[in-house]
Amino acid sequence: MSTVQGKEIVVGVTGCIAAYKSAELVRLLIKQGAQVRVVMTDSAREFVTPLTFQTLSGNPVTTELFSLYEEKEIGHISLARRADMLVIAPATANCIGKIAGGIADDMLSTVVMATTAPVLIAPAMNVHMWENPILQENIARLRKRGYRFVEPGQGELACGDYGTGRLAETDVILDEIASVLLPHDFLEKNVIVTAGPTREFIDPVRFISNPSSGKMGFALARALCQRGARVTLISGPTALSPPARADYVTVTSAREMLSAVERSFDHADIVIKSAAVADYRPREVSAHKVKKKDIQTGVELEPTTDILAAIGQKKGKQLLIGFAAETRDLVANARQKLQKKNLDMIIVNDVGRHDSGFGTDMNTATFVFPDGNEEALPTMSKDQLAHRILDSIVHLKAPQEKGQKA
Repeated sequence: MSTVQGKEIVVGVTGCIAAYKSAELVRLLIKQGAQVRVVMTDSAREFVTPLTFQTLSGNPVTTELFSLYEEKEIGHISLARRADMLVIAPATANCIGKIAGGIADDMLSTVVMATTAPVLIAPAMNVHMWENPILQENIARLRKRGYRFVEPGQGELACGDYGTGRLAETDVILDEIASVLLPHDFLEKNVIVTAGPTREFIDPVRFISNPSSGKMGFALARALCQRGARVTLISGPTALSPPARADYVTVTSAREMLSAVERSFDHADIVIKSAAVADYRPREVSAHKVKKKDIQTGVELEPTTDILAAIGQKKGKQLLIGFAAETRDLVANARQKLQKKNLDMIIVNDVGRHDSGFGTDMNTATFVFPDGNEEALPTMSKDQLAHRILDSIVHLKAPQEKGQKA
């Protein structure tokens, strides 16, 4: 189940060139199982037609203040009551000013005034409007009242200026929506997540590696940020963008990853080791490209440091979660690694499958625990699996925290 599955989300759209991006936001919310109601200001209709949002959401678009809603209910009250969350994207300076001043003179501002649901505001405007002290005072005032904001991005603006004011990317807004709706059960927890492959170079153009894309580790980091954790994401080479709120550390080799983990380990509460670290590296790295004929004679290898085992030996208060990529005897191999490396939980993947695992957006996993229990999960998205892993970690850390308080 996704974060927004079954949730009633009201999306407010105001008069800004970025209004067209709201259509993609609505589409993705619907795809993830939300019920979406769109409220448009008069100015928003100058940029996008209500028909666009009605087609995407499957619901009538609300534009008029003085009209009755379905079931003959008063429109703004009905929407305000129905909403599990209200998202305004894009939000103009005018819209933000009206909310801060308590003005309710159109359908959107009236719904905002009437709702008790969380409100997330994604501003979009000219850079000079964004920097205007009056706007910033309004934003600060609303933050104190509990309103949440998605910071605008930086870049070239529609007016030709360059600077901060672009509507945040859709995936960033979706992350913030999830953060509002999810429990913050990892609040104030310091969590290390490792992700991606490592590369062990033979020469300047060849290296030993594996097919890991980093998607599982990045999904875990994203889920942890959404649930309130302070995340250090340590990743080998990938093509992925890290969560905005994570402390992102890039590495290449197993040696570099070990060093990065050790620097943060003492302050960590939880370590989730999802990276696919190369088991071997060349004993010597050539400064120049090795000729094919010389490669054919063989490359002498030596084992890399087993990072999971190394930190398992020195762990104290930390919870240590590992991954096992297997193609046969999955649970037996995972249980052996769990015990050998002093883990609190291990997630084993069948990487021999073509529909999940390395490089895909899906994963099929089994959780294995030290008490002998195991939980086999159906194939699901890596984002969904990330939250299932975190749910299990919550149960692991509950008795630990209870013991610390005692």
